Amino acid sequence: MIGTGLSKTEKRVAFSLASVFGLRMMGLFMIMPVFALYGQDLVGFSPLWVGIAIGAYGLTQAMLQIPMGILSDKFGRKPIILIGLFIFALGSLLAANADSIYGVVAGRALQGVGAIAAAVLALAADLTRDEQRTKVMAVIGMCIGFSFALSLLVGPIVAQFIGLSGLFYMTAILAVIGMLIVQWLVPNPIFHAPKGDTLAVPAKLKRMLKDPQLIRLDAGIFILHLVLTAVFVALPLDLVDAGLVKEKHWMLYFPAFIGAFVLMVPLIIIGVKRNNTKTMFQVALLIMLLSLGIMATFSHDLTLLMVAIVLFFTGFNYLEASLPSLIAKFCPVGDKGSAMGVYSTSQFLGAFCGGLIGGGAYQYLGASGVFIAASVLIIVWLLLTLGMKKPVMLKSYTLEANIDDKPSAKLMAAQLSKLNGVVEAMVVLEEKVAYLKVDAHFDLRQARAVLGSTE
Repeated sequence: MIGTGLSKTEKRVAFSLASVFGLRMMGLFMIMPVFALYGQDLVGFSPLWVGIAIGAYGLTQAMLQIPMGILSDKFGRKPIILIGLFIFALGSLLAANADSIYGVVAGRALQGVGAIAAAVLALAADLTRDEQRTKVMAVIGMCIGFSFALSLLVGPIVAQFIGLSGLFYMTAILAVIGMLIVQWLVPNPIFHAPKGDTLAVPAKLKRMLKDPQLIRLDAGIFILHLVLTAVFVALPLDLVDAGLVKEKHWMLYFPAFIGAFVLMVPLIIIGVKRNNTKTMFQVALLIMLLSLGIMATFSHDLTLLMVAIVLFFTGFNYLEASLPSLIAKFCPVGDKGSAMGVYSTSQFLGAFCGGLIGGGAYQYLGASGVFIAASVLIIVWLLLTLGMKKPVMLKSYTLEANIDDKPSAKLMAAQLSKLNGVVEAMVVLEEKVAYLKVDAHFDLRQARAVLGSTE
C-alpha cells in the first residue's frame, strides 16, 4: 500500500535509505538491553556510568544533528552521510576495544558524532516528488521502529555468544554495510528539495522555541527518550533479580514488543476516526504511567514485569509514532525542517539525560527509584498536554513557483491566501517554491494556475 504511486526510483530510495537508517539505529539500540548485564567486568563499572555509556551518543547527536544537516546542504548529502557512518564505525571500534567503562563512553560519544539523520532525510526529500515524499518518510519511520524491536531480539542473543565487544564489532560492520548501500544503491541527487521542508534554518530556530505548541511536543520527545533510556538502565537488572537469566531476556522483550504493537493499533484507529489525537495521546501517557508504577512496585514478580513491559511499549510506540506528525501539523508553513531540527535535538538530548538520571537514580535509590523518577516526568508531560490544542486535519503542499522578484512573490502569496481551502501560504523567492497548508476544500489546479506551474 505504501508503494502505491511511488516510481521505481522512489521505491529504491525509500528502502535503501530506510536500510541505512535502520542499520545505524540497530547499532545504537542493541546495547540498551544488555550493557548493564554484560559490562560488569569493565574497569570503573557502576550504575551511574552504565547510564552515561548507554546515553552518551545522545549528547553528541544533539549537538551535531543540525550542523551536519547544514553541512550536507553545502558539501552534498552522500559525502556527509558516508563521513558520518565512518565516524560511527570508528566509535564502535573504540568501544569494542575498551577495557574500561570510560572507553566505552568515549566510543559511544564518538558514535553520536556521526549524526546523519538530518542528511538522510534531506537526501530522501531530494530524490522524491513532493506528492510522494510523505510515503517515503513513512517507510523510513517504520524501519526505525522495526530496528528498535529487532535490536531487543538481536542484542541479547548476539551478546551471549560474542559478548559486549563482539556486539560493538557487529555495530561497526553494520555501519560499513550502510556505507556500501549509500555508495552503490542510493541514487545521486540532481537537485535539492526546498530547505523549508527538510533542513533546519538557524535563523528560524528561535521562532520554533517560542511556539507553545511545538515546545510541548519537543518537551514530550525529550521526556519520552529520557524515560526509555533510564528504564533500560534498571530493567535488565530487575529481570535478572526476578529470576530471568540474561541469555533469555530476548524471549520476553520481543513478544512484549509485538504485543504492544497490536495494542497500539486501536489507539491509532480511534484517534484518527474520531479526530481525537489529544485524548489518545493522554491515554498513552496514562498507560506508560501504569506500567512504570507496576515496575516500581512489583520488581521481583516476573509475570507482572512482563505485563508492565507490554504496557510500556504500547504507550511508547503510540507516542513515538504520533509526535512527528503532530510537529508537522503544528509547525508554521515552510518551517518543517527547522521544527524537526529542534525536535530531533530534543530527542537525542533526552537519551543522554535519561542515561545520566537513570544511572544516578539506580546507584543511589535502586531500580524503584528509577521507575518513580520516570513516573514523575510522565506526570509532568501529562500536565503539559492539558494546554495542547486539538490538531486541525490539514494537508501540506510544496509547489514550484514561477517567480523572478520579491514583488511578484508577495503578490503570489496574497493570491494563494485568497484561494478557497488555503489556511496558510508562503512563497520563497530564493527557492522558487510555495508552501501551502490547506483543508478539504482546496483545489490544487487553482493553486497551480496562480503559481504558473505545469506540474
